[in-house]
Amino acid sequence: MMAETSSLLSRLAGSRALPAPAPSSLEQEVVALFDELRAPLLRYLLSLRIAPSDAEEIVQEAFLLLFRHLRAEKRRDNLQGWLFGVAHNLALKHFTRVRREAGGDAALTDPPDVEPDPEERLQMLELQHNLLAVVSALPEQDQRCLSLRAEGLRYRDIARILGISLGSVANSVSRALSRLSRGSTGRSFTDAR
Repeated sequence: MMAETSSLLSRLAGSRALPAPAPSSLEQEVVALFDELRAPLLRYLLSLRIAPSDAEEIVQEAFLLLFRHLRAEKRRDNLQGWLFGVAHNLALKHFTRVRREAGGDAALTDPPDVEPDPEERLQMLELQHNLLAVVSALPEQDQRCLSLRAEGLRYRDIARILGISLGSVANSVSRALSRLSRGSTGRSFTDAR
């Protein structure tokens, strides 16, 4: 620990007397996971309506916690599920903090609007509108299950992350996909209920 701290301090201080040590295999593993999972974690956090800058901070904190977790030689199985669970819990803490700071009346931050290119076809805009309306009309649990499943997590991992049963996850994803399927055929989201 002392050597690690002095190495970190010398790097932070910009010491030029000694070259920076090569990254450890643990650091390389965490960097590889960061490269692989940063974007999916950000997409998930943005789907929860967290501001992009706050989502970035949550992702960074999740990877810091991963590094500490692995350095303590704790379980290594299913690190993707572990990271999504940690990010989800950090997002819940973020919501609590935001509400507390705003006196409980804080509206969740909307993700940035992405204006379609003027040349995009009207049909794609209508489809997007229909699908967004369907997703917005889904119960919160169905939205979260669908979002985590879209990021490639297994039902078992989604159940653990959200603290619900495996059957509830299966029902939520099935219900959400059924509604999305009907929404993509042009039926209104109210028909999809």
